[in-house]
Amino acid sequence: MKREKSFLINYIRSCSSSGWVLLLFVFAMICQTSCMSEQNGNEEPMKEKIVIYQVFTRLFGANSKQNVEWGTPEQNGLGKMSDFTGKALENIKNLGATHIWYTGVIEHATQNDYSFYNIRKDHPAVVKGKAGSPYAIKDYYDIDPDIATNVPSRMKEFENLINRTHKAGLKMLIDFVPNHVARQYHSDAKPEGVVDLGEKDDKTKGFSPNNNFYYIVNQSFAPQFSLFDKDGNQYVEFPAKATGNDCFNQSPNQNDWYETVKLNYGVDYQDNRSLHFDPIPDTWNKMLNILDFWAGKGVDGFRCDMAEMVPCEFWGWAIPQVKEKYPEIQFIAEVYNPNEYRNYINNGHFDYLYDKVGLYDTLRTVVNGNSATSITSCWQSVDDIHEHMLNFLENHDEQRIASPFFAGNAEKGRSALLVSALMRTNPMMIYFGQELGEPGMDKEGFSGEDGRTTIFDYWTVQTIRRWRNGGKFDGTQLTDKEKDLQAYYTKVLNLCNKEKAIREGEFFDVMYANMDNSAMNIHRQYAFLRKAGKELIIVVANFDDRGSHASVRIPSHAFSYLDIPEEEKEYTAKDLLTGVAEDITLSPDGFVHLELPALGGKVLKIRL
Repeated sequence: MKREKSFLINYIRSCSSSGWVLLLFVFAMICQTSCMSEQNGNEEPMKEKIVIYQVFTRLFGANSKQNVEWGTPEQNGLGKMSDFTGKALENIKNLGATHIWYTGVIEHATQNDYSFYNIRKDHPAVVKGKAGSPYAIKDYYDIDPDIATNVPSRMKEFENLINRTHKAGLKMLIDFVPNHVARQYHSDAKPEGVVDLGEKDDKTKGFSPNNNFYYIVNQSFAPQFSLFDKDGNQYVEFPAKATGNDCFNQSPNQNDWYETVKLNYGVDYQDNRSLHFDPIPDTWNKMLNILDFWAGKGVDGFRCDMAEMVPCEFWGWAIPQVKEKYPEIQFIAEVYNPNEYRNYINNGHFDYLYDKVGLYDTLRTVVNGNSATSITSCWQSVDDIHEHMLNFLENHDEQRIASPFFAGNAEKGRSALLVSALMRTNPMMIYFGQELGEPGMDKEGFSGEDGRTTIFDYWTVQTIRRWRNGGKFDGTQLTDKEKDLQAYYTKVLNLCNKEKAIREGEFFDVMYANMDNSAMNIHRQYAFLRKAGKELIIVVANFDDRGSHASVRIPSHAFSYLDIPEEEKEYTAKDLLTGVAEDITLSPDGFVHLELPALGGKVLKIRL
């Protein structure tokens, strides 16, 4: 820019007076443009650390105080989309959420009868639980009638929910279930011109690239359980279809995904998984149309159920096409095989993957007594793709922290939350009720007493019911212990975007420098640094049920790597969890002395 200015000044001096006005004007415009450019270049848009609040839609607003095993909606309550009022969404956002994942939105098989509304009734023999599984999709183009206040207006109610969610400053995620559908799949709501799944299948062939389903030719569906309802009506399926968990015979057992049928993406499982992707299989086009349909409604992303059971080639073909129309839309994959992580990111074009067999499994064992040193090797294994990993401590598939199947005490999740939420810039997710210590120890019906909140039954989650308090969200029905835990989650989750060092800063694990440090219990404590600009945050999580003193060594390499002043200096640090200030000394290879609370930790912020 200096050269351009100098050239113009010299040129003006050589010009006649008649050209000066025009040239001065041009010069002024260039200077203004340059200044604006430089200013804008210095004002990078604030990055966002994604915090997802997963909620089971039909359970959130259920209000029954007395639940009945295998109960009906009338007995056990049934939440609606309308329960997500502006106030409800405001309270979810106040927890620190940036996104809300509404689980169980698309119509699925159920024992509830909606035939009055021209929705086909499902045979109960192939429905899990009274309510049914939200992952046994019955109509990809419709909303679950259970969650509608006025069933005929269910799609409009969903569109209103999108608008309320966005108005509250939250982004909306819904499930996309690509691997399987309900056994009695039939779309009543498909757009004009859409051919239903299986409608044109050649059922004489077990596999065909043009078929949407896999068939067990000339065999009736004959599972290892009764196919009769209470009135003696039998479910009949001929020929039998393969199940969603790849059971390619006519007799699945109750541990199979018997209520679902597998979709055919051009993989012949009976022929060494041979691939038939050219020409594009019919199922690919149908599923792309479904993604386009919901993206067009205004949803902000999809959590893709069992994504690794669908060929990566499909995702690599479909996701770029959806993103071409909707550039901001996000795709989250449920992938459990670490050997496939980079494939589904690089070739499948997923934005994020579940970090289940990595950080979740590791933190679960640490909470239950395993050494905290295992956390280091865990994050190192995905360091090159860490921005794509979605952290969580609970979801609908996993047991609640407070259940005896996990930790037996919600308080034991506090230290794990510090690590999971604050360690890197990648997304964090919590499951509704986790922040209240929900134990998930109800015996609901199909689910049984398993430490999970049911996804199959009609039920009211009592911690959520009391938090909602009829839509008041005033906290008056929560116990002091629940309020305290909720406040802790709120504090930690809001740090994710309030603090630049957490939101987008560098990460440095200091555990390697403390392996021989007798003044720190490396098996029950985990320490790391986060830094952005002049702000340094020291996080020390204590997994021990006793408070303790810890002296954490900060290695000299951390000072050079993070650009921390290397002279010994005393700082005033603020604990972002309590607001209490304390004096600490930083020096290369020196120690930071801390008093750690039981089952928690410290998050110390220093202005360098």
